[in-house]
Amino acid sequence: MKPLTTADIVDIAQYERERPTYRPHMTQLKKHRRVQVGDIVTFVFENRDTVRFQIQEMMRAERIVMDDRIRQEVDTYNELIPAAGQLSATGLIEITDQANLRDILDTMIGLDRGGTTFLVIGDDRIEAVYEGGQSNEVRISAVHYLTFDLTPEQSKAIAPGGPQVSIVIEHPNYHAEQVLSDDVRASLATDFVDV
Repeated sequence: MKPLTTADIVDIAQYERERPTYRPHMTQLKKHRRVQVGDIVTFVFENRDTVRFQIQEMMRAERIVMDDRIRQEVDTYNELIPAAGQLSATGLIEITDQANLRDILDTMIGLDRGGTTFLVIGDDRIEAVYEGGQSNEVRISAVHYLTFDLTPEQSKAIAPGGPQVSIVIEHPNYHAEQVLSDDVRASLATDFVDV
């Protein structure tokens, strides 16, 4: 999937004009790219559209208008766009119990160290590769970035009609599995079309 350039980004004034129709479209798109696994972990699978939306919303919220700052945002967010043969996701540990947020979050330490998160396609288990720097021995972030590297055969099997596809988490303090719906699979299958 090709990265975004600054030419793909519109200025704040133009974005304000397109936002009333663009935002509902993106909400619908993200609905089919969001997978909740258990009670507190959600994965949002990223693509060019979701990343462009995040950049436009960031520019709007922070009133970013200078070309160098826009380029910096594009360069930063482009890291979320999956490379060829990959799925890319933002992983969120979503805790609504604010009084116990830190205690609950601390039970998830080690989630991003490998051997815990898998995309399962039929009999194939693809281990997630987490981006580093989101945790240490005593703290873990609530937001993580991860990728799954798929073979061409696995990429084709993502589409509806193939073997069952699920996300599995096997952490000492958190075990969960979620089978991906046909709507999610159809959306993810588009990531393997050269756009």
